[in-house]
Amino acid sequence: MGLLILSFIAASTTYCMTLLVQIRRKLDSYENGTTNISSFGDLGFAVCGTLGRFVVDVLITLSQAGFCIGYIIFIANTLLHLFHDEPSSDLGLSSGMSRFTVKSLYIWGCFPFQLGLNSIKTLTHLAPLSIFADVVDIGAMGVVMLEDLRLIMRRRREVKAFGGVSVFFYGMGVALFGYEGIAMVLPIESEMKDNAKFNKILALSMGLTTLMYGAFGALGYFAFGDKTKDIITSNLGTGWISSLVQLGLCINLFFTFPLMMNPVFEIVERRFSAGRYSLWLRWLLVLIVSLVALFVPNFADFLSLVGSSVCCCLGFILPGLFHLLAFKDEQGCKGCSLDIGIMIFGVVLAISGTWFSLMEILSAKE
Repeated sequence: MGLLILSFIAASTTYCMTLLVQIRRKLDSYENGTTNISSFGDLGFAVCGTLGRFVVDVLITLSQAGFCIGYIIFIANTLLHLFHDEPSSDLGLSSGMSRFTVKSLYIWGCFPFQLGLNSIKTLTHLAPLSIFADVVDIGAMGVVMLEDLRLIMRRRREVKAFGGVSVFFYGMGVALFGYEGIAMVLPIESEMKDNAKFNKILALSMGLTTLMYGAFGALGYFAFGDKTKDIITSNLGTGWISSLVQLGLCINLFFTFPLMMNPVFEIVERRFSAGRYSLWLRWLLVLIVSLVALFVPNFADFLSLVGSSVCCCLGFILPGLFHLLAFKDEQGCKGCSLDIGIMIFGVVLAISGTWFSLMEILSAKE
């Protein structure tokens, strides 16, 4: 069932990405290529005016900040598992210190270093760190998959093909979080040497990504069954290889954090600092992200919440709406019905997925 969810989300997300490209190409043809639409926000402004840009900016800010909150939660939970695996090891400044408090120490430990990294004006200086983080990420995924295969060969776990309606919508939210890259579609397409091949390359990329996600998730579930944890590295046994993998993933996300926050900085500085670099705004945003991460107990629950709410709007509702408004005089009833269907699907998925995700988060606190 998980593989079907991934395939469906990949196909529908890819289609909605192509809708944005179609809209920009149409608007460019009307203005002889002088529309200067280089981002999702620019497209929202061209179709719906100031309101369109505002809505897109808000959603992109929430989604990018949500990714970074997820990164911090992952780092804190992984370090907590790595160095405080047993409940008896949850020691702190007082005898009443809880696992949450220990987790908060790791979050605040990252905070001053993130202030420094996010103070860097240009992403060029972060490029070497980004490359290093990607290499570490690929290596860590390979090690985890090999460990999964080894465990599968030793013994088979009992698995379920379908876990119920709540699990289905919960999984859709998590999948949407993983595929959310729609904000980068227009910048990438405009930078291509031969943008006529963009749709084919996009479909190929999404297909390969789906295979990678599907194999990684399936192997993990077959290896650990219902014991699979939200952070798969927590299922790995003790040993230096397992520790290196977990630390490597933490390093990867630690240095990816400022890259993912950059769109947020651009939007906030454009609206509150006239587009000028503002150190205090950046530090304030990093502080807010860190504070939110303190109160989210579960990594997967938060992924599903962000995916179901914000990413659903960006990935389905807005592309369908913008395409309907841009092509309403040219496409027939079939095309309009398809756009409306995409928006309805996005609304249903957003409401149901957000509801089940919130229920999971609230039940985890009880």
